[in-house]
Amino acid sequence: MATSVTARVVIVARDDALAGPLAEGLDRLGWRTVTARGTYAAQAAVVDLQVEAAIVDLAGGLEALEMAEKLKEACAPRRLPVVAIGAPDPSLELRGFDLTLAPPLHPAQAAMRLETLVRTAVAEEEFELRTESFADRGRRLEVPEPDAGAYQVLAIGEPAPQFLALSNALARNGAQIVGAFTAYTAFDYLHERRFDAVVLWSGENPQEALSIAAGLRRNTRLYHTPALLYMRKDSYVTASEAYHRGVTDVASPETPESETARRVVELARAYRRQTSVREALEGARNSGLMDAATGLFTRDLFAAHLARLAQASKIRNRPLSVCVLKVADQPDLAAAKAGGWLARAIPQIGSMIGRLVRVEDTAARLGPDIFALALPATPAGAARAAGERIAAVIGCTAFEAGAGKPPFVVEFDVGVAEVGPGETAGRALEEAAAEAYARKAS
Repeated sequence: MATSVTARVVIVARDDALAGPLAEGLDRLGWRTVTARGTYAAQAAVVDLQVEAAIVDLAGGLEALEMAEKLKEACAPRRLPVVAIGAPDPSLELRGFDLTLAPPLHPAQAAMRLETLVRTAVAEEEFELRTESFADRGRRLEVPEPDAGAYQVLAIGEPAPQFLALSNALARNGAQIVGAFTAYTAFDYLHERRFDAVVLWSGENPQEALSIAAGLRRNTRLYHTPALLYMRKDSYVTASEAYHRGVTDVASPETPESETARRVVELARAYRRQTSVREALEGARNSGLMDAATGLFTRDLFAAHLARLAQASKIRNRPLSVCVLKVADQPDLAAAKAGGWLARAIPQIGSMIGRLVRVEDTAARLGPDIFALALPATPAGAARAAGERIAAVIGCTAFEAGAGKPPFVVEFDVGVAEVGPGETAGRALEEAAAEAYARKAS
């Protein structure tokens, strides 16, 4: 089991001009921080603490530019996302930085990007482990070819001169622009094709742009799509409000279009990488090793992969939790069981579980009506929240019970356990299952 969490993020900066307000804001948002003034202090933090990500102020000069690779090396084999604060520059990717954000960096903006980058890092680790688990069974997980095409950017808003200038600057940076003047047209485009980033022009009505950003975050397919809000400095909407409504970055017409375009391209690059990792993991469903009815891991494949996950979590100093979801024995479910309607619903239930978990989580069918989840980099509390959320969503779904009979609903008994120090993953799974069955008896 991982050591007690004392900090999630290390901020590397020469002084507190940037690090102080950012650290204070991130602490309030649940991203506990530790600050470091130089390379050695930052390396010590990522080695000794359970740090999940690093933020480096490029104002630190050459030492800061060389920081990403050194921190990643010190943290290995755990993957460490490193965010640079400075002017976006394609060469920073070659230096090991995962994302570059232009100052000033709002804490809510940083928290949103950190969450995405950390989950991507965990997903990349999970892909490595699944590749090994599948290779043991003679299957190969293919790594998708990186998309080398032009970044696709959807520009939403009225055709103001500054907005058109930004579109031209994006085109000069190799992006292909599609314009949408209304929210209706924009969502038509978003549902028809994939975009790497969205640019919103707030104009005279910033609330409409914020509503579009909020709509992206409510859609499971579009949730991760980055959105930059182009907003006038005299707007009554604050940057804080924009970030809390789902905007990824904020720029103003006073910012040079070339700089704003580089920021959009940087967000698109990070999103495309994240999408590639998700697609690689989703390729496991077509491996021929999954449960035929639900598309989830089989019992034996899950057991082997869980053991590998447990070993890796100890090496990488990350928590690992398991969750068991057992169909509850409800009195009104007896008829559905007897008539075979519950068995008919299980494939749909399993498919729903597979869609409701994060891409880096492993969902399995352990028995006719028992499911399990392995949640890497997740403590017990967060795992319980995930299991209960899945149970709540499925509990709101009505399943067919036959002609002339009312539909039935399915509830779950949920059990959770975190793999403890010196404990096997199998033992933790037994503890989670015991809790689920105890809920039945209570």
